[in-house]
Amino acid sequence: MALRLDYTNMLAPAVAHGVPADAWRTAAAEFTRVQAAVAAQRDSGVLGFLDLPGNTTLRAQSQRFADSRRGNFDEVVVLGIGGSALGPVALRTALRRPYWNLLDARRRGDFPRLHVLDNVDPRTITALLAELDLARTLFIITSKSGGTAETMAQYLIVHDRLQAAGLDRTRHLVFVTDPRQGALRPIAEREGIPALDIPSNVGGRFSVLTPVGMLPAALIGIDIAGLLAGAGAMAERCATPELAKNPAGAYALLQWLADTRAGAHIHVMMPYADALRDFAAWFVQLWAESLGKILPAGGSVGPTPLAALGATDQHSQVQLFMEGPPDKTVTFIGVADREGDLLIPNAYPDVKDLSYLGGKSLGQLLDIERRATAGALAKRGRPNMTMALDRVDAAHIGELIMLLEIATIYAGALYGVDPLNQPGVELGKQFTYAMMGRPGSEAARREWDTLPQPDSRHIIG
Repeated sequence: MALRLDYTNMLAPAVAHGVPADAWRTAAAEFTRVQAAVAAQRDSGVLGFLDLPGNTTLRAQSQRFADSRRGNFDEVVVLGIGGSALGPVALRTALRRPYWNLLDARRRGDFPRLHVLDNVDPRTITALLAELDLARTLFIITSKSGGTAETMAQYLIVHDRLQAAGLDRTRHLVFVTDPRQGALRPIAEREGIPALDIPSNVGGRFSVLTPVGMLPAALIGIDIAGLLAGAGAMAERCATPELAKNPAGAYALLQWLADTRAGAHIHVMMPYADALRDFAAWFVQLWAESLGKILPAGGSVGPTPLAALGATDQHSQVQLFMEGPPDKTVTFIGVADREGDLLIPNAYPDVKDLSYLGGKSLGQLLDIERRATAGALAKRGRPNMTMALDRVDAAHIGELIMLLEIATIYAGALYGVDPLNQPGVELGKQFTYAMMGRPGSEAARREWDTLPQPDSRHIIG
């Protein structure tokens, strides 16, 4: 069966702080408008991520490169930040065995470990480089523009290390970048370094189904054809203008209504599966960077996404969700078929605090805890919904990716913002370039110099 969305606990009056009944009754008409706007965007070519499931040429780039390097490397290191890092990490966590990077070569087969350097903390980078055998390491440099300061700084360090070791950079480097523009493409052509494409109409946080995510996934043996097939099936489901059959449309409308009509400004993503832990982090970037915007007419919008993990966060964050301000929705992700499920032994039948567990399985306990938490939240009037997966496999993960990406575009239309840009991060980038001395940043430097300087009266220590 395909991914299912149960939003019973999102609606008032059944759930006190849920979406008002009158608002949901009129939602279908609102969705008709939004669906038409999104369809026009797709026709104009700006929603390139929707075309990725059918792009066999792009998929072949990743698979061919991975097949050509099979058995040649023990380690793959992604240099990237934002969507260039969160997507590959989410796929690795979901679709490789737990603790993949701790497994020895025999248990990994021909597939390497995958590391993702998503920051420029020198302690982390120094420690990893010290442990790697560079002769057995492939570096993926992911930057659409080739101008991302963090990724390019990492690249220059790796470039220097490979050169000092006398290693062939055309064998140990691969770029994932824009097909025509940016700093990396001419370097690739000049130095003969392989380069795979990020389509020009696909932004970073929507790029996991391009070689940004597909190349690292293919290198560690993930079924990328299955991922894309699942994504394509979900894209077809979400092409319908009928709200009752469109899971991405229902998700976006419910979250928007909860935010704007019910005061639920915080949207929690809470999978009940360790394999999906990093998908919650991927969702946080997708939702936050796409929807937190200044409106054209002034004023700001944007819900705050929050990642949680069941059952772990039942013992931390759920107390806040249950009895704190009623300003949150919770989206649970449940999994029916638990790989490697374990039966709980009935070792103490005479101890009532233990005997009830005997004969049940860990997967059964985890799923019951999810249902119990959802019910408890509903009882306290806290809106929540559940995405149900049959299992964690490539097809279902592809469905989940596409559902959330399409929902983000719908939500952008509902809020009246462009979900594809990120102007709020640009000023910080310009200040960074100015202080690092990048040519052309003189205006940003002058603006930086006008900012208030640290005042000793307001510094402790």
